[in-house]
This record gives sequence, structure tokens and C-alpha cells, in this order.
Amino acid sequence: MRTTTTEPGGGRAVLAVMLLASTLAVMAGAVLAPVLEVIRGELGVSGTAVGFVLTAHALVVAVVSPAVGALIDRVGVRTPLAAGLVIYGVAGGAGMVADSYPALIAGRIVFGVGAAVVFSATTVAMLALYRGSVRDRVMGWRSTAMSLGGVAWPLLAGAVGGLSWHAPFAIYLLGVPLGVAVWCVMPAGRLTGTDTRPGPSGSTLTMLRRAPAVLGWSALLGAVAVLLYALVVFMPLRLAELGVSAPLLVALVNMASTLAMMLVGLGYARLRGRFGYLTILRSAVVLWAAAFVLLGLTSSLVLAVLAMALFGLGAGVMMPAATVLLGDSAPAGQQGRAVALSGTAVFTGQFASPLLLGPVVDGLSVQAGYLTAAALSVLVLAALVALTGRRAPRRHDASGTPLTLPHEATAPKSPGMGLR
Repeated sequence: MRTTTTEPGGGRAVLAVMLLASTLAVMAGAVLAPVLEVIRGELGVSGTAVGFVLTAHALVVAVVSPAVGALIDRVGVRTPLAAGLVIYGVAGGAGMVADSYPALIAGRIVFGVGAAVVFSATTVAMLALYRGSVRDRVMGWRSTAMSLGGVAWPLLAGAVGGLSWHAPFAIYLLGVPLGVAVWCVMPAGRLTGTDTRPGPSGSTLTMLRRAPAVLGWSALLGAVAVLLYALVVFMPLRLAELGVSAPLLVALVNMASTLAMMLVGLGYARLRGRFGYLTILRSAVVLWAAAFVLLGLTSSLVLAVLAMALFGLGAGVMMPAATVLLGDSAPAGQQGRAVALSGTAVFTGQFASPLLLGPVVDGLSVQAGYLTAAALSVLVLAALVALTGRRAPRRHDASGTPLTLPHEATAPKSPGMGLR
């Protein structure tokens, strides 16, 4: 049984590399947003076609994640993550020399493979290397780092995008030295939580039969992605209705959500010390519903900014909490498959969000779209209550022995998913 420590598996160097690598997942598409219109004009393609430059990798991540998870469970984190970061950097950076639309899309498809590995492997590593209250603190830092990356990388891309539409692709090259750093500082071998014995073999379906809660948490994270992208995709349209159309002002309003996520991420461990997972999860969804209702009803820019902040507060606690619960629900030795399944759900949710809410926005209004998102939030809350309203199946090691999860060791027992 691994003991809790603040600096396991390489200490601060590993933590720094993992936090920086975690920011790459959020910049995968966002880093190109500032030059998307320029790419469309230079390559002479339609708006729909250029949109695939942003979304092609998401479809690849959704498709290949199960295979990535199985690979991580089989060989451990270090080798796949190091290779994935190099693929991420080289394939992403290939856009610097792409001079045609087919070449650009081909690079984005290969890039998606690297992004899938980065998403799954960084999550598995942080779940496995840190335990108990230390893990709560580290996952909060990860939420903050990802939020910061969601602002910093697009700003850098916008700055260099004035030189050439090819220039932002150079930012992806950061993956190459990070891959080398992972190989140098990451512990070798499998990092499978508290049980270091070999995990059970079998497919993702076998894993879900043994731990059906994994499907529930993955679906929850997929719903989070749908709601988050509803905010991202349609917020510029809503702000235009409120008289805000200047790109800089739109960016500043959007920063309200990011700033809230960063701040609550820094305080997440303290919140976890006072409140149980169930309270945190339900509160997050209530905050989202309130945010979407405000966006759907208000004609005040101040209240719209408040709505963005409310959503950010909810997302800042939902992501680390749901990720930890997903990892704890997975059978020993199969965290890679579990996290990869959530990756499929998240990136499918990102792709599906405009498809689900776009017809409402086009047929009625942006306000109607956000009220629909509020209704979806209520459905998520109802599903969350149902999911956590019964006792979760115990997590077992490879021999079938029930494991005591870190957050259960000192927590009073209560119904539902090991929550309190």
C-alpha cells in the first residue's frame, strides 16, 4: 500500500511537468482561434471546412482514447506520455509549413493521437502519484493551471498570429521538450493507484461490467463538456446582443469564467476539507443552472459577467472532484481505460455541443439556447442525484479483494458512490 506523501515519484519536478503538460489539452484547439479567419481566407475554404481545423483532433481523441487507455494500463504512463507529447509537438508544429487544406487536416489528425495520449496519461499519472488530501490539493492546482493555459496560450497565439497564420502552430512544439522532460523525471513502470499488482485483463466493456460507476462519471464529464462549449461557442453572439462586439472586450468578459476557475482551483483542497464530494458536485451544477438562466434572461452586461463567473466557480470544483471519483471507481490496474473513456466522453461532448444547441439558437434565439442549457443542467443534477443515491460497487484489486479508497479511509460511511 502506497503511503501518502507530498512529493512522490520524483517530487516537484514531476508535478511541474504534469501541470504544464495538462495545459496542452486545453490549448489544442483554442490556440488557433485567433487566426482561424485568416486561415479560411488564405486557403480559400468555407467556414464549415475551416471549423474542422479546430475540431478534427477532438474526433480523433474520442475514437482512439480507448486504445490509449489500454496501452497505459499495460505499460505504464512514462513511455506513452513521453511519446504522446513528442507526437503532439511535431504534428501540431507541422502546421508551420502546411500550405494546403488537406495537409493541414492530415497534420491535425495525427495531432489528435498525441492529444489523446496527453489527456489520458497526465490524468492517470496525477491520480496515481498523489493520494488523499495531497491529491485534492494537486488536482485543484491542475484545474488552475488548465484555466491559466486557456488564457495564456491563446493570448500568445494572438500576439504571434500578427506575423503569420503559420506562427501560432509553433506553440505546439512545446510538447517536444516536455516529452523529453517526462522521460527524464517520471518514474518508470506502472502507476496504478494504491495497488501495484497487475490489473485484470480484458476490454473496456469488461471493465464497465466490473465498475459501472465509471460510465456514470464519464457521462457526467461529457455533459460538463457540452455545457462548457455552449458557453464558449455562443457567448460572443450573446455579447453582441448586449452591445459588446470588440474582440478585446469579448475576451475580457470571457476571462471572468477563467479567473473564477483559477481562484476556486487554488482553494479546492480547502473546500474538500470542509465539504464532501456530493455537496461539491451538486453545488457546481446548481451554479451552472443559475449562470445559464442569467444569460438567458438578463439584458445587463454586469449580470452576464456574473453568470460567467458563476459557471467558472462550478467548473473549477467539478472537474477535479469528478476526475478523482472516476479514478477511484476504476478497478485496480484499469485507470487508464477509465480515464480514456472519460476522454472519449469529453471530446465527444465538445464536438456535439453546437450540434445539440445550435438548432435552438438558429431557430429561436441565443437566449433560448442558454435557457435550454439551463434545463440540461437541471437534468444533469437529477442524473447526479440518481447516480449518487445508491451505494457504489466497491473497488477491488486484481485478486478480488475490496480496496479502501483514500477518501473513504477517514470519512463516515454514507450511501452512494463512496461520497460523503
